[in-house]
Amino acid sequence: MIVNTARFVISNSTAKSCPDEVRHEFAFIGRSNVGKSSLINMLTNHKGLAMTSSTPGKTLLINHFLVNDEWYLVDLPGYGFARRSKEGRAEIARIIKEYILTRRQMTCLFLLIDGRHAPQKIDMEFMRWLGENGVPFCIVFTKLDKMSSSAAKKATGDYCAQLLEEWEELPPVFKSSSVDKRGRSEILDYIDQLLRLPVE
Repeated sequence: MIVNTARFVISNSTAKSCPDEVRHEFAFIGRSNVGKSSLINMLTNHKGLAMTSSTPGKTLLINHFLVNDEWYLVDLPGYGFARRSKEGRAEIARIIKEYILTRRQMTCLFLLIDGRHAPQKIDMEFMRWLGENGVPFCIVFTKLDKMSSSAAKKATGDYCAQLLEEWEELPPVFKSSSVDKRGRSEILDYIDQLLRLPVE
């Protein structure tokens, strides 16, 4: 897929306020500071589309970006930011769960995982919740440029092996880096395949 245009459309705090259109939506989510905004900018080839920050937990709303005037890329709030208040974490959880469970246009959820770390409890629990609710998702390992190729291969392989201890099969897995654009064509090609399916 070639990305010709990408533009911000709207931010919302509730799924029911999101665009009332029959378009495919591909949502991106992950723990705070996983590199979500950088990945979105890399995929769309638009340096400032999603705002990046060294401060975790900056995305607090559901952000819709229209790509090629055809489909929406959706930037969801990051989860697991410990310094946010209990009430703040509960509000983020509400926004995330409401969107994922009620948004019929959401074709696939791309779950970002920092490839440098062993499986984290919060990510594993989130994946279990997705599985229990039948949510279609992919795993995108990020920040792999920060390791050697052999270390990245081992880390992602070990992570997937641990997942297979409780999952019968893995969802689609992508290995990425917003620095060297690793994984860009694979992710966009996968989205292109899903675009051929009808919006449910």
